[in-house]
Amino acid sequence: MTANYLETGNSNRQLATTPLAPATRNEQPERIHLIAVGGSIMHNLALALHRRSAHVTGSDDEIFEPARGRLAAASLLPAQEGWDAGRITPDLDAVIVGMHARPDNPELLRAQELGLKVYSFPEYIYEASRDKQRIVIGGSHGKTSITACILHVLRYHNRQFDYAVGAQLAGFDLMVQLTEDAPVIIIEGDEYLSSPVDRRPKFHLYQHHIGVISGISWDHINVFPTEEIYREQFRIFADMTPKAGVLIYDRDDEQTQLIAVPTNPDVTYIGYGPHEHVIRDGHTFLLNKKDEEVPIQVFGEHNLRNISAAKEVCKQLGIKGKDFFRAVASFPGAARRLELVRQGATSVVYKDFAHAPSKLKATAAALKQQFPKRRLVACLELHTFSSLNPAFLPQYAHCFDAPDVAVVYFNPHVLEHKRLPPLAAATVAEAFQRPDIRVITDSAELAAFLRAQEWANANLLLMSSGTFDGLDLAALAAEITG
Repeated sequence: MTANYLETGNSNRQLATTPLAPATRNEQPERIHLIAVGGSIMHNLALALHRRSAHVTGSDDEIFEPARGRLAAASLLPAQEGWDAGRITPDLDAVIVGMHARPDNPELLRAQELGLKVYSFPEYIYEASRDKQRIVIGGSHGKTSITACILHVLRYHNRQFDYAVGAQLAGFDLMVQLTEDAPVIIIEGDEYLSSPVDRRPKFHLYQHHIGVISGISWDHINVFPTEEIYREQFRIFADMTPKAGVLIYDRDDEQTQLIAVPTNPDVTYIGYGPHEHVIRDGHTFLLNKKDEEVPIQVFGEHNLRNISAAKEVCKQLGIKGKDFFRAVASFPGAARRLELVRQGATSVVYKDFAHAPSKLKATAAALKQQFPKRRLVACLELHTFSSLNPAFLPQYAHCFDAPDVAVVYFNPHVLEHKRLPPLAAATVAEAFQRPDIRVITDSAELAAFLRAQEWANANLLLMSSGTFDGLDLAALAAEITG
């Protein structure tokens, strides 16, 4: 089954085909309206367009912090929440629709009725970067960290670049930057759907010159019901690499090997593995060609692979090896990706955005390898559609074997909110194939269980795309580390 599966329900989508041109000083600024402006990436796009002197308006039925405060500070916060077709006027140059909107959104329907240019987020990013070299970082895991590393190295060397990344990065005030002068744009290429009315994966729309596939591990079961359909999206991405283009891929990933096959003689294929390194006293050092040690702030085999991928991209952009090493030594990692919360004399607390089986396995293994003499207590929150789906749960088998103490938490109310059927704790425990795993469904019980652990010479790892239902992580970390 191919991408045609994803095209269903797409007949009402009106493609915008006219290239965009940033307004000059002698022209009227672009008038752009964003539907679902409160989303993480959408409000950052609104701020980036505002910074580019566009006239920006937006709407949403719910806007939470930090989007609310950031939009308000730029005078972009809608006066009222909710949808109003009256906001859509014939003088708009473009309407950008976010994933939070529905296909029957009254503003979207009005824009289509008026024949306005309607873009999904990836369509707009492509149109705004037609004249730039486009580097797209794809993969089921690691793409945020790889993108962040590339941006860090380019900025360290004062290179001009635009970007679009799915997380707030240290040292970057926005998740999106669009300028007239930058010759290159670095894009985190998500494989999820482009918009409510465009069921193509986002990374198919950017039309990359240099593409990266960091690995393929089935996710988003609500959109890609089988592993084959999911993998097919990456094959399409790989095949989209143009003549004289470059495809950089994890050479050790079995699923990637099935699709990143060097079949096009006009494309350069570059495989990578974990960067050569040594670990000493809880610190990781890269080894360069002269076997000199370069201290880095991140650790774990997955991060060493991410660094290798970033190094290959930077090489394509003219960054020499010695200059890459000089820059990467100060790379702090991406926010919420194996992020240090607090460190004590004999224990540390980390949090990670991990929730997919491959991420869970890699992150837990990284902590054990970095601190081999310490116990590891690890807790995973099931929060996504895939992780809470009984059909997907067997993918977690033996992915949580590395920790000494393994805990899985989920809130039954999240299932109700996502309109998913009830999930029994015993079903979750069985899926992980670990007899001593503990499944908890109450946040107060989770906090009490963690506080009761023996924390001398032990580390804590918390993994989730949620918040463990408001768990005060700072207070907990302070108790654990002393």
